[in-house]
Amino acid sequence: MTGVSHEGNWTARRGRLMDRLHAWLSTRARPATAFTSQPEPRTIGSFARGRQLIGGNFLFAGYLVQAPGAAIWDLDMPSEAFAEELEGFVWLDDLAAVGDGAAREKAQRWTQEWIARHGGGHGPGWSPDLTGRRLIRWINHAILLLSGQDKSATDAYFRSLGQQTIFLARRWKSAAPGLPRFEALTGLIYAGLSLEGMEDHVDPAARALARECREQIGAEGGIPTRNPEELLEVFTLLTWAAQALSAAGRMTPKDHVQAIGRIAPTLRALRHADGGLARFHGGGRGREGRLDHALAASGVRASPLTGLAMGFARLSEGRSSVIVDAAVPPAPAVSGNAHASALAFELTSGRRPVVVNCGSGDTFGPEWRRAGRATQSHSTLVIEGYSSARLAPRHRAGAGRRELLIDGPKQVGVQQGADTGGQSLTAWHDGYVRSHGLIHARRLDLSFDGRSLGGEDTLGAFSDSQRATFDRAMDKAKLQGIAFSVRFHLHPDVDAEIDMGGTAVSLALKSGEIWVFRHDGHARLHLEPSVYLERGRLKPRAARQIVLSSRVLGYAGQINWTLAKAQDTPQGVRDLVQDEIPMLLD
Repeated sequence: MTGVSHEGNWTARRGRLMDRLHAWLSTRARPATAFTSQPEPRTIGSFARGRQLIGGNFLFAGYLVQAPGAAIWDLDMPSEAFAEELEGFVWLDDLAAVGDGAAREKAQRWTQEWIARHGGGHGPGWSPDLTGRRLIRWINHAILLLSGQDKSATDAYFRSLGQQTIFLARRWKSAAPGLPRFEALTGLIYAGLSLEGMEDHVDPAARALARECREQIGAEGGIPTRNPEELLEVFTLLTWAAQALSAAGRMTPKDHVQAIGRIAPTLRALRHADGGLARFHGGGRGREGRLDHALAASGVRASPLTGLAMGFARLSEGRSSVIVDAAVPPAPAVSGNAHASALAFELTSGRRPVVVNCGSGDTFGPEWRRAGRATQSHSTLVIEGYSSARLAPRHRAGAGRRELLIDGPKQVGVQQGADTGGQSLTAWHDGYVRSHGLIHARRLDLSFDGRSLGGEDTLGAFSDSQRATFDRAMDKAKLQGIAFSVRFHLHPDVDAEIDMGGTAVSLALKSGEIWVFRHDGHARLHLEPSVYLERGRLKPRAARQIVLSSRVLGYAGQINWTLAKAQDTPQGVRDLVQDEIPMLLD
């Protein structure tokens, strides 16, 4: 195993050395001197984050550095991820959202300082994906960056744009397949269309992007990582590139157009009733307004999607949406962010999330990251002490590499139905067969009005080999049964209380809705602490979870439960409560 680690480290080091070499060579090339055309700005920033940046509060990759008046490149970088977020210049979107004199001064000064310090091919920002990300922002916000600038600053800006474009033309192939390569090629297309003397790069980049669409976007509009937020980022980049090509009077390749058409209905299926994305496999809700804006900009008409969307099943009735992970985990090679979330679900009512998954702990450190990937951090059944898939031992991941998800379910069965009573889903997975000989089967029924979600969770050993494995597991447990729990993680804004003499849980939403959770009495019901892992905050948010605990004593065990609106909760609620804007110090 040590050899694998050394080989991976050597490949990464060689890639960085080649990036530095070509970054240096690009500074010797003939630079661009002006725009020939400029794509319309399409990136969306956060006004609140922009104001925090101006005030000297820098929150990136889960770290807050408070340095009022300091240059952004003088900060002590607390992590490699922090530095990478700075080098990608996405924060320009936030300054542009503010758009006043102070925001313009910061944007111009920090960009000029980057050119002076790193424009010669130095620093961590010279990788294909970061360069593509940076070029898109520099071109999008050219008016903000050039307004009132003298000739020397303008010349330096264009010279750096040209050098970065040449670097991308030479190094985009070294970007990892998937989102990093989509970022690199979109940045190259943007720059080739916009900059004087760079137009020869457009056609090769457009053909390469079309090829990536053909190879990376599945027939059902998904990507191998099964990360909904990552799919949104890819979709956004493809839409931007297509619009830039169209505005320049160029044809967008067929594979590129068809990929946009395949992704749009998949993203719609992964969108909850509140407009946010389902949070699975390392993805978050997405930036506010990003999903709706991208779907509208794509021009793809809404159409119903039959079957699964990138391996997720959707139930939607009335004001309620339920999204379930109903497929095998991502393949180990692309599972660096994947979670052990088989048959986990999320429920949203109107614009209020009710049942959630804990989410990605990526920005809160390695321990939170590992915890967020475990099955018990998801709203599903879990055998105590086990996940439905496991993380590879750390020494197998190699230094600086993400832990891969291994030994997950090999089979997941799904059947969906709908009638006048509502929508239903029956699914099962074999993630616990190897360890305990048990299949987990889950049935969900969403009523026609969206007011009630019924569930049935079963653990069973059905074949002779499964029963033999179960018998061995029972022997290890000294015939005390296999302990398991069904977990329902609640959004932090949900106020939960044990009710009806300990037989139910009342859930109060900020909208005024009341939901009641009940079960069939074959388990112990209790409330436990939970967390909500959300990007843009310094620490996890405290939350609660409903837990049904029981034991399998024979070859099958089952728990039935319901989550329904209280009878006096009206069908339509005027949700007028304004959500607080999360601040960096929360």
